Amino acid sequence: MNRTIPLILAVALFMENMDSTVIATSLPAIAKDIGTSPVALKLALTAYLVSLAIFIPISSWMADKYGAKRVFRTAIAVFALGSIACAAAGSLGGFVAARFVQGMGGAMMTPVARLVLVRSTPKRELVSAMAWLTIPALIGPMIGPPVGGFITTYFTWHWIFLINVPIGMLGIWLAGRFLPDIPAEGAGPIDFPGFFLSAIAASGVVFGLSVVSLPALPPSVGIAAVIAGLVSGYFYVRHARTRTNPLLNLKLFANPVFRTAIIGGSIFRIGIGAVPFLLPLLFQLGFGLSPFQSGMLTFASAIGAFAMKFLAPTTLRLGGFRNILIASGLLSACLIAVNALFTAQTPPWLIIAILVVAGFVRSLFFTSTNALTFADIEPAEVSQATAIGAVAQQVSIALGVAVGGSVLEMAAYFSGHAIGADSFTVAFLAIALISALSVVPLLKLAPTAGNAVSGHRLADPEEPRQPV
Repeated sequence: MNRTIPLILAVALFMENMDSTVIATSLPAIAKDIGTSPVALKLALTAYLVSLAIFIPISSWMADKYGAKRVFRTAIAVFALGSIACAAAGSLGGFVAARFVQGMGGAMMTPVARLVLVRSTPKRELVSAMAWLTIPALIGPMIGPPVGGFITTYFTWHWIFLINVPIGMLGIWLAGRFLPDIPAEGAGPIDFPGFFLSAIAASGVVFGLSVVSLPALPPSVGIAAVIAGLVSGYFYVRHARTRTNPLLNLKLFANPVFRTAIIGGSIFRIGIGAVPFLLPLLFQLGFGLSPFQSGMLTFASAIGAFAMKFLAPTTLRLGGFRNILIASGLLSACLIAVNALFTAQTPPWLIIAILVVAGFVRSLFFTSTNALTFADIEPAEVSQATAIGAVAQQVSIALGVAVGGSVLEMAAYFSGHAIGADSFTVAFLAIALISALSVVPLLKLAPTAGNAVSGHRLADPEEPRQPV
């Protein structure tokens, strides 16, 4: 496999994923500098997620209309400009607006990068390519907190955003130099009603869940936003059925392999999405560790994720998608439940060992579902599959954080005490159960599903495989 393409794409995704978590550690310092409160500043985190939710659905149309490579390079530039605006912001409104611009760039970078990768990679090499691309999505959130704490402590918070500029410039140059020129597909006119409805649906759900889980606004606002999002989603489904070329073609869900990969992966992310939110809180609130010490512990998951990329292709070739996904899904759920047993007296080496294994297994599941999403998709459907997959990821991750935070609060409420070790025990067990439910749709997956991608039990190993 030519690793140049996934590595170039991974650099941009690493920048985006790390940036989205590194800011959390620096919120108090940023809030103090611009004259607001950390709670109010969480609106900036929500603004970024809302921007992603609005513009991800249109990313596939943009790539088909103007060419994936051009859109990807432009997205990096927009993200870098948004980073400069964040560093220059002197008020809450300016900072929130700058994060929204960053989200516009991020909304195009992630799905378009995956689109470039799938269209330029033969099916038999897709698992390896996805493994390289998945790494930044797992490493970025893990190293974000310690990096943010280090920069804020020894420099200023402005450098959290300014370091994106040279990385972005390098990414634009590398993409222009090495990425293949994927011609535009000649997309038709944009589905404006569909864009309007999908934007309200996705952003309403993401915004509402973010407000409920991180209440910078009254919870009633979040509940109203979620209801508006669900209503808009219903009307979008009705709208898409009457359009020849809808913005998001829901007919792809008629494909059982695609449907299983999206549904199973979404349920899994609801559980896993809460882990990066809960673990640092457990280490800091429960164990009294500093943000830097907490970040160094959670970084152990990235070690396991990195090791996975060497073994994922062989593992899937031997076990096949169905068996590996079921096994990794159940094992990941068990390892989440193990987090409920951590105490302040648990040896750090044991915590690190468990998190390394958890990172490996979780990354294997993510790589497998990402590859399975495109295993049975026709070339003309790749851009639509990419956009739908990206929307599902954002909504499920936001839902995961909301569920984790809500369970934590409810456990503390019913216990009659402040959030403590018992509250985290209940929260980890709850999200472990949710993650385990991801295997239910996978049980219906055919044993031969995705064999052209995994290489598992091919009838004729020498039979040529066509690229996506």
